[in-house]
Amino acid sequence: MSVYFCISFHSDRVYRGWPVLRLAFLFLFHSFVVFSSPKHHYMHALRVLVCTVCFLVSGNYVFAQPLASFVNLQNQVMVWDNGMIRKVDYLQPTQMKIGRTTMPYIDNSRSFKIYYGGGVRPINIGFTNSFETSDNLVTFLNAKSLNVFDRGTVKNLSGLCPLYYMGDSVVLFFDGVRSEYKAYYNGTVYPIEAFLAGSALDTAMASGNLVKVSDNIAAYVNYANQFRIFYHGGIIPQEEYLINGFDVGRNTVAYVDANRQFRIFHDGKTTTEETYPPTNFEAGDNLVAYVSNDGYFKIYYNDSVYKIGFFTPDYQVADNIVAYRDPSGYLKVFYKGEITTLESYYPQNMQIKYNSLAYVNRANMLRMFSEGEVYDVTSADLESWQLNYDVLQYQIGQNIFKIYYKGMEY
Repeated sequence: MSVYFCISFHSDRVYRGWPVLRLAFLFLFHSFVVFSSPKHHYMHALRVLVCTVCFLVSGNYVFAQPLASFVNLQNQVMVWDNGMIRKVDYLQPTQMKIGRTTMPYIDNSRSFKIYYGGGVRPINIGFTNSFETSDNLVTFLNAKSLNVFDRGTVKNLSGLCPLYYMGDSVVLFFDGVRSEYKAYYNGTVYPIEAFLAGSALDTAMASGNLVKVSDNIAAYVNYANQFRIFYHGGIIPQEEYLINGFDVGRNTVAYVDANRQFRIFHDGKTTTEETYPPTNFEAGDNLVAYVSNDGYFKIYYNDSVYKIGFFTPDYQVADNIVAYRDPSGYLKVFYKGEITTLESYYPQNMQIKYNSLAYVNRANMLRMFSEGEVYDVTSADLESWQLNYDVLQYQIGQNIFKIYYKGMEY
């Protein structure tokens, strides 16, 4: 979650895999027609085909690859998209940011542009003073006017916005024109509160924020010190009394309630996981890592609690990954219920995004953990490297740029 001052497919991530889906549809359809000549066989095959397509579209899977970008020696802006490298601009931009499906930038003439869906879309000339990007959205301010770019469409959210919070598919913002908080989600603006609480939560576990937004969910404390969750377009009255700290992740809110119990909201259901507040906790995508009051390091994942061990580790949570130092000093990764040992020490230069973790180890090897697999990418001396979602890009020398994704180098 970040704070900035100033396909409804039942999925919170943009689906850009229509070419693949069309090919799959045509292949399956042709196969069913060829091998199912009797009429009843044909109808059965058609039903299977329709169910398969509905599953693919309605699921939480993303078929499009994330983006990567670099500026070459000629100062040209290059984008790696779906395995292809495209030239998108001839001059180095003054500012550029990379999202999962979009790449907004201000070009050399101060024009604001967004790369999306294989092409560049000019948005305005010289009006944008700041912008941010996430999985699905681009927010940008023209003076104090807040706008969002969502799946190819620009929508003005407020003509006067001094403050907003952005997640992957949610924007919670203060509409200065009407003096109320609102939320943008899935193409619709929802009213939230006339005003939120006037002072930050006075607790060691809170970061000072009354509002936290992550991915597809927002949580906040309102003017009456009541704790509320905005989830899938609705407001959930979670707690009626002031809580003692909270954190948010995809489909997930972890918090300590007024009775000092540790509770987790996940996918519409709330459970009490500990009767005493944990020493610390941090939420990710469908998971929460925490050290319990009795000294155990635990990870809540998809309605189950994994007791990792009796120790207080250094750990990092990002999206689907929990990276931690075990009692022997080893680097271990918890990913979707499985634990993988990566190193006999705990590196300090790790980058963690989505399903991936990358770092340069003591043998000068650029190593990547991604979706449960470990890859030794290169041992060459690198000018720079960075991890964007699950795409690792690195530079060798002055003009050699490489992209590494799912075990393939481009």
